[in-house]
Amino acid sequence: MIHLAGDSTVAPTDNGDSAGHAELPLLGWGDELAAFLAEPVSNRAFGGATTATFRERGNWKLITDELQPGDTVVFGFGHNDQKEPETLAAEGGYRERLTAFIEEVRAAGAKPVLTTSVERRMFTPEGALRYSHGPYPAEVRRLGHELDVPVIDLNAFTRWLYTWLGEEASAALFVHGAAAERGIEVSADLKKDNTHYTTAGAVAVARFVAEGLHALNGEGSDAVPAGLEMVRK
Repeated sequence: MIHLAGDSTVAPTDNGDSAGHAELPLLGWGDELAAFLAEPVSNRAFGGATTATFRERGNWKLITDELQPGDTVVFGFGHNDQKEPETLAAEGGYRERLTAFIEEVRAAGAKPVLTTSVERRMFTPEGALRYSHGPYPAEVRRLGHELDVPVIDLNAFTRWLYTWLGEEASAALFVHGAAAERGIEVSADLKKDNTHYTTAGAVAVARFVAEGLHALNGEGSDAVPAGLEMVRK
């Protein structure tokens, strides 16, 4: 089983409640992940979660109570930790709490996987994509290297995705952009929300996470290289 621990960028859908339209849900990539995996997915992520409140609220216990040897736990924190720099600094409380999670997962015979935070879609007036997470993604990469934990780099992926699509087209990954394409009015808060996805954004990121998990499991390594077919012709 795949267990997901994280914040709203990972969490299940609101079923369109925030936008008032069922066709425009606000959801995290974790809500779409099961479609690309053979294993079942248990998503315990919730909006506003930090590495501290995920444990305090009891969601971490929900995972550890279900955790079995061979399971995988994917972590997706950082958006909210950075709002509490005194207690959850990247090199401080954030790192310490992620480390504790990793140790507990391994003690249960399960496999931890870290992800860096998806980027916020924040372009400068000159059209450059801002870096909105400061040292947090780098700390995840560093922690993964030091503790030998796989890292799926969603920050790098989403930075590529937004810039590849461009400022205008990348808006469709979010509720306000999808709403504008359909002539649907949404709230003022959603009009400026470039953090939380609608289905298109969640699917894109989930597909990338799934490919990362497939790669970590060695899928495809037993296939005959296609290059051999070309040599034989």
